[in-house]
Amino acid sequence: MESIAVWQGVALCGIFSWIVISSYFNVTKKIRSLLQPWVSHHVVTGTPSILKIQKYQHKFWDALFSGLSCVVSVPFYTGFLPLLFWSGHGKLARQMTLLMAFCDYLGNCIKDVVSAPRPSCPPVRRITATKDEEENALEYGLPSSHTLNTSEDACIKLAAVALACLFVGLIGIGRIYLGMHSVIDIIGGLVVGLGILAIWLAVNDYVDGFIVSGPNVTSFWAGLSFLLLFAYPTPELPTPSFEFHTAFTGVALGIVAGVQQTYHQFHHEAVPRIFTPQLTIPAFLGRVLVGIPTILIVKFCSKALAKWILPMVSNTLGIPIKSTSYIPMLNGSAAEKKSSETKQSSYIQKMLIFTRQDVFDVDTGIRFLQYAGLAWSVVDLVPSLFSYLRL
Repeated sequence: MESIAVWQGVALCGIFSWIVISSYFNVTKKIRSLLQPWVSHHVVTGTPSILKIQKYQHKFWDALFSGLSCVVSVPFYTGFLPLLFWSGHGKLARQMTLLMAFCDYLGNCIKDVVSAPRPSCPPVRRITATKDEEENALEYGLPSSHTLNTSEDACIKLAAVALACLFVGLIGIGRIYLGMHSVIDIIGGLVVGLGILAIWLAVNDYVDGFIVSGPNVTSFWAGLSFLLLFAYPTPELPTPSFEFHTAFTGVALGIVAGVQQTYHQFHHEAVPRIFTPQLTIPAFLGRVLVGIPTILIVKFCSKALAKWILPMVSNTLGIPIKSTSYIPMLNGSAAEKKSSETKQSSYIQKMLIFTRQDVFDVDTGIRFLQYAGLAWSVVDLVPSLFSYLRL
């Protein structure tokens, strides 16, 4: 027990030390100066390859590749993972959630460290069929998050290797066809994805064992999540990547806290699974009809509560704050005049240099608590409702 507590403290102190050291020595800019010119060169020289693929333009390919991109997008996983939890596959669901959070963090870190452009449009034709794709287009290119996430999800299902390889290939080609990525981005996403998968397969059982039966799980994960908000690199220009990272980090905390609290009630390996007499299709549909509205209500309430509490706590502690979208009253604050700063740099500077001139973007805390509350409801509140309603 004592050795585990020491290990947790060492891990958190190590991350904090890295934040201080990397900020002091400006590690992000130094890495960017080495990698960005090389990657940008390959993006430019890869444009003819993209144009060759796009010569086969057809409405069928537009629909197919846009649909495949949606299947491996963050909104899809956000909707799919709760169903996986409620169908009785708790271990797979929580491992996929944590793997996705890890992939999202590392992939977006690399994007914003390198800050490499996407293929130039024009001459490349870019297709953004959904609002999610429009937001993705605002991010940097390398690595391709869709290719990275596809390699994780598909390779877990080792019984269908050929289908998995075909799916990964279609996603990669689709991202090029849609004008969202160059060849170097796809290769980068595949390499990073396979690397993460190799690491995850080696440690996932240890991580899962810690979550369901380890000591100080919630407090350790809360500290880890908090530090990861500061450990995120500052991009060359602001992008939505930090927002995606904040949301998924909140989701991971909510899942871990909820599962650790209710594992023996709702998430152990003997719980009823779908397509068995204990959990029939009608019963599962009943769970969905109860669960989806509930988590949406919790998401709304968590956001409203965070919008009320965080500014009040910040004002009480004398912490200057701003809000880019959630709280209109704070939009006109003096902090908004610091247009050259991004949310990421503001957080890191506030953490490392305690000056009155630096400000928090309170939207980050609101988003984090909102998604943490949503995820907690998926694995704790909603299963409690299922138990009460005998679903």
